[in-house]
Amino acid sequence: MELPKTPSLRLDGKTALVTGASSGIGLACAVALAEAGAKVTAAARSKDKLDTLVGAAQEKGLKMQACALDVSDLDAVSEMLDKSTSFDILVNSAGMARHGPAAETRADDFDAVMDVNLRGAYFLSQMVARKMIAAETGGSIINISSQMAHVGGIERSVYCASKSAVEGFTKAMAIEWGPYQVRINTICPTFVRTALTEATFQNPKRRAWIEDKIKLGRVGEVEDMMGGVVFLASDAAALITGTSLLIDGGWTAD
Repeated sequence: MELPKTPSLRLDGKTALVTGASSGIGLACAVALAEAGAKVTAAARSKDKLDTLVGAAQEKGLKMQACALDVSDLDAVSEMLDKSTSFDILVNSAGMARHGPAAETRADDFDAVMDVNLRGAYFLSQMVARKMIAAETGGSIINISSQMAHVGGIERSVYCASKSAVEGFTKAMAIEWGPYQVRINTICPTFVRTALTEATFQNPKRRAWIEDKIKLGRVGEVEDMMGGVVFLASDAAALITGTSLLIDGGWTAD
């Protein structure tokens, strides 16, 4: 009897682009993919932080390079991709939040969040997928969404709207790009300790709300995202596209 062989989680020989890689979840994703063997281009607006990350990664023998990039500047994104070979993996982790009561949302705050979370992720996915399709290599696109795409949240109407839209275009793109073996999925974290969430954790009322909702009894850490991103990027997820991996400690189980 010939036994089935478990698909590999290794990413040796693969190239990956990770946005928002200078801190938080994006940084963790960049490290995870590099540890799995991928050659990673770590992109973010802060070149100094990227250089620190890349230096630390290279000291550990990981393959990583820095790329200063603002995903809301589509001309700059297009220019960067024109100079690059096709990536095998894209992780859209660049994100922005401007929380506040829905009745007080300002147009400039709405536009700023949508420019990064939605517009930037949409068109970077499009541009990278075009190159994957042209190269006939297939690939994996992973959008860092949020549990807040699936539930409501206090003073998070704009953020929820942006991430719900990411879920929507991810499903639609999966349908179009499936025939080319380009897979596209989302990872939906719960509240994770990062610089972006620090203000929320400093608010006792908000922290109590969070801790009450997470069934596993603790908030997320960036390390909780690392296994998921490697899985979705790898051959182990070869038949997974157009879906969401909820890493939320059971928040959305209600």
